[in-house]
Amino acid sequence: MEQHKLVEGNLLDEKGNLCEKGYSFCPCKKYNRNDIKVNKFRIKEWDYYYVGNKERGLALTVADNGYMALASVTVFDFRKPAKYVEKSIMSAFPLGKLGLPSTSEDGDVEWKKGKISFSFIKNKDKRRLIVSFPSFGEKKEDFHCDLTLTETTPHSMVIATPFDKKGHFYYNQKINNQKVLGYAKVGDELIDFSNNTYGVLDWGRGVWTYKNTWYWSSLNWEDENGLPIGFNLGYGFGDTSAASENVFFHGKDVYKLGIIKMDIPLDSKGRDDFLSPWHFRGEEGSVDLIFTPVLRRKGGGNALIIISKQNQIFGTFSGKVIIEGKEFLIKDYPGFAEKVFNCW
Repeated sequence: MEQHKLVEGNLLDEKGNLCEKGYSFCPCKKYNRNDIKVNKFRIKEWDYYYVGNKERGLALTVADNGYMALASVTVFDFRKPAKYVEKSIMSAFPLGKLGLPSTSEDGDVEWKKGKISFSFIKNKDKRRLIVSFPSFGEKKEDFHCDLTLTETTPHSMVIATPFDKKGHFYYNQKINNQKVLGYAKVGDELIDFSNNTYGVLDWGRGVWTYKNTWYWSSLNWEDENGLPIGFNLGYGFGDTSAASENVFFHGKDVYKLGIIKMDIPLDSKGRDDFLSPWHFRGEEGSVDLIFTPVLRRKGGGNALIIISKQNQIFGTFSGKVIIEGKEFLIKDYPGFAEKVFNCW
């Protein structure tokens, strides 16, 4: 697969369409919300963080989806029996009032409503995530976290993807393999994220079409020598003829991957069997991985014209990645994979 690498410049032209489609290893395109020409209800902006290790995980989201703003916390426990607790707060018609930064490289995210507060603070190569969420979970306990994420590589996955509709696009950056220090606390339980914990930022800005499906998978861990290792794999929406969003990281190095397929097994009724092992295949044998699920986070809803079916699966990856003549072995490394369908 021949892939086009982006050059520096504005993301959108005077008509609100992408100036260029393709990928980069840095956010070289300038996103400006004011350059968008379609209805502001269609704009979707979010910062999604996931940090985790083999035993525990934490997801934090702040999103402005035009007609609805969302701030969410999910705490995962991968020990048997695996479980998760999730709580969100929503408000209507933010339409840009959250003031989410136009670049991941600068600016902070702040959300506050009563005693609930989200702060994502950027300082050079570090990000500090401070969240307080009272009355969290079934036991109505207070949640609090204070985490610092430090980048381990100057490279990230950046892609500019057009949809088959004028003025519609997605500009996305995934910052993998961020080293985590800090903690989360739920009631009296303290969760230490300072040992063998890595995180990823999913930074997204764009104008989405109404109906779409995406597949996304992320690995953030370290190899037997203590070097960060991970990947971003994804597909399923928009025009990806110019580039895939598939990237592999090792230490400070980054490698571009071509087409990847996530084979989700089917049950006896022909439905996705999310909790059976998946097979990840890359073109010309570049990727050969088995994903063994541990926990299924099932989310979404159906409210008139807004429909969401979210299946985010956590587990371990084993297999190999072969690229540029190098073979990288993956041995029970923790990560996640998801299939999401939206009418939004």
